Amino acid sequence: MSTLITNIAELMTQDLEHRVLKDAAVVIEGERISWIGAAADAPAADDAVDAGGRAMLPGWVDSHTHLLFAGDRTAEFEARMAGESYSAGGIAVTMNATRATADFDLTRLALGRVAEAVSQGTTYLETKTGYGLDVDHEARSARIGSTVADQVTFLGAHLVPAGQDADDYTDLVCGPMLAAVRPYVQWADVFCEEGAFTAEQSRRVLLACRDAGLGLRVHGNQLGEGAGVQLAVELGAASVDHVNYLAAQDVKALAGSWSGWDPATGAGERGTVATVLPACDLSIRQPLAPARALLDAGVQVALASNCNPGTSYTSSMAFCVTTAVLQMNLSVHEAVRAATYGGALALHKEAGRDADGERAVGSIAVGHRADLHLLNAPSATHLAYRPGMPLTYAVWRAGARAR
Repeated sequence: MSTLITNIAELMTQDLEHRVLKDAAVVIEGERISWIGAAADAPAADDAVDAGGRAMLPGWVDSHTHLLFAGDRTAEFEARMAGESYSAGGIAVTMNATRATADFDLTRLALGRVAEAVSQGTTYLETKTGYGLDVDHEARSARIGSTVADQVTFLGAHLVPAGQDADDYTDLVCGPMLAAVRPYVQWADVFCEEGAFTAEQSRRVLLACRDAGLGLRVHGNQLGEGAGVQLAVELGAASVDHVNYLAAQDVKALAGSWSGWDPATGAGERGTVATVLPACDLSIRQPLAPARALLDAGVQVALASNCNPGTSYTSSMAFCVTTAVLQMNLSVHEAVRAATYGGALALHKEAGRDADGERAVGSIAVGHRADLHLLNAPSATHLAYRPGMPLTYAVWRAGARAR
């Protein structure tokens, strides 16, 4: 079954050529894109959809979420808005609520959050464990996560539970907990920050997880300058996320990690993506991550929602894009690219081999997964020009109409 989507006023492909096509069309065949080009040249298809002169983007790729949780942290948010500073300790509140929630209800809550994200144009997303923080509950979160998200990250090293020795807990994360989650996850992460895990503890976690065959991610440099960025680059992590406080050597290290990669062809060794999380920055009243400086230095940047109950309870990637344009000095094209191709790059899904069905996401190109986001606007510029407006008109996820 093939579907022609035609009369697209602006098609922002976010492919390696950064093409923006006018008066364009796309053909979907199964779950893949089989053709793109000028509407006047479009081939015949089994079905046709008139885009009505609207703009089309790749679906958002949200590469950093925490969807597996129960409970509410409104009181913490209100206190922060009244002037209290953020600390990682609030994670324990969510841990207790999540542990007390049955599997069915935890799954239902997570699926509801995924549906909210898809309704706003997100077509591919990662989520993390990290609110179980013991062997059984982390394994449960990993298992449920594998049924609701496209990729799952093990974040047992989110916080040391109250009353436990930090080194003993780190041993638990590196041993029995890692073994329990391993069948369900693709990545491992660690909160390398004062009040969470030290540089040495973080290194132990990352090395153990790498030895177990997992890809690496790091929560780093969120609350102050620290070891997170340098550790991520040293160990070849796919991304380091938050990056609010960066020294010159951190930016240099991130830029250097991409020295062997050709952005024009996608060939060569990927470096460490800097993932910025502006909704979180606003919620905890931190300085926005220096996305402009990172891009100018040659670092590959991703935008993600960080959807979680404590510091960023939103899955609106459009809000993140708008903030990146209006407050982080990115162009509309740069912000959309960070929220699509950048997220795919952070998840190692920016490229795929059409012959074996490894579909790339985050860009619109022949052979890639048909993840498409049609805006109720004639251009992507409206995302920043009309901030806060519900501009998602239609969504296709792996070729199926999702909205």
